[in-house]
Amino acid sequence: MSKDNKPDTKNRDEIPAEDDLQKYLDLALELGADQTKVIEVADILLEDAVVFKCQVPRCHSYGKSAHCPPHAPLPADIRELLKQYEKAILFARRVPTEVLLKDRTDSQRRAAFQSIYEIVSKLESTAFYDGFHLATGFAAGSCKSYFCWDQETCAVLQGGDCLYPVKARPSMESVGMNVFTMMADAGWDISPIGSDTKAEEVPTATLVGIVIIK
Repeated sequence: MSKDNKPDTKNRDEIPAEDDLQKYLDLALELGADQTKVIEVADILLEDAVVFKCQVPRCHSYGKSAHCPPHAPLPADIRELLKQYEKAILFARRVPTEVLLKDRTDSQRRAAFQSIYEIVSKLESTAFYDGFHLATGFAAGSCKSYFCWDQETCAVLQGGDCLYPVKARPSMESVGMNVFTMMADAGWDISPIGSDTKAEEVPTATLVGIVIIK
């Protein structure tokens, strides 16, 4: 940060240096991520079919959050956005599968997903104060389910202000990012977790977030 307490401003065409990117990788690990990697924004895979899967079979959070489909930005919008960026920090956190199999209102389950939002928010904020003021991130799961689970409706959809404006954001899947393929491309393992999953057969689940930096 500059001496007058204002965030530094990088040249608008400046790509984050290796030292900057390493700083964000280290920070993600400090905040609880288990795996981190710098990827090219061109390697972010966007598919309309991913968003369609939010609707069929219908996700519990579909239409209930300003950051979930059909209110989230469309894959086409994100494709245009990504043309302005070069690098991204992809990270994954491993959690016991039994935690993700708990009810959506369970405090452990909420905390696991909230941790991804918190890592994304902190990385984004740190990059902002380093001068990359257009850094933006995407988390995992619906912010409505994990921050406003006790609210009948999303405040934003009712014309109000978001109750968690710094942390709340779209998930990677809600804008069409194919997380499974991106994890495979990064060389990381990930297993699908559903209601029929047996924790003893798949002991570890994966939650993923990403921050794109300009």
